[in-house]
Amino acid sequence: MPKRDLQLEQLIEPAVRALGFELVGVEYMPQGRHSLLRIYIDSPHGIGLEDCEKVSHQVSGVLDVEDPIHGHYDLEVSSPGLDRPLFSPEHFVKYAGSTVKIRLQTPIAGQRNFTGVLQGMRGTDVVIVENGVERVLPHAAIAKAHVAPEFKTREKIQEKRYK
Repeated sequence: MPKRDLQLEQLIEPAVRALGFELVGVEYMPQGRHSLLRIYIDSPHGIGLEDCEKVSHQVSGVLDVEDPIHGHYDLEVSSPGLDRPLFSPEHFVKYAGSTVKIRLQTPIAGQRNFTGVLQGMRGTDVVIVENGVERVLPHAAIAKAHVAPEFKTREKIQEKRYK
């Protein structure tokens, strides 16, 4: 996770937690005049629009006082969704068994993008199985990772019923 995202997460997390939500992660994407600060929140009961509005209002106040980002940016508060982003080592443990897509900051052995079944963590490395081959990826080298939603076709559902 970039240092700036980590600093923003540490600043924002107490306000999110005080409202009864989990801060899943933070993404800051500087894009000149159209920069974006995206905050992912979750709760055991799911996230609705009103929840996002509450968090947005509270976090806006914190950001206005602390002013960690200079210049104009848009604040977006969202649920993690089906393609849940993975940020912390705990996320990689919690979602073991899921298919994930991972993009590295720099390629390893000429490969930057990986898709496979998440096995979890081994020390500070993320372990996936991609096409039957175990891949060990340093957590610190991950630029972006998320769960790849799997949708079952009607045929797969019917096939399962008859087994």
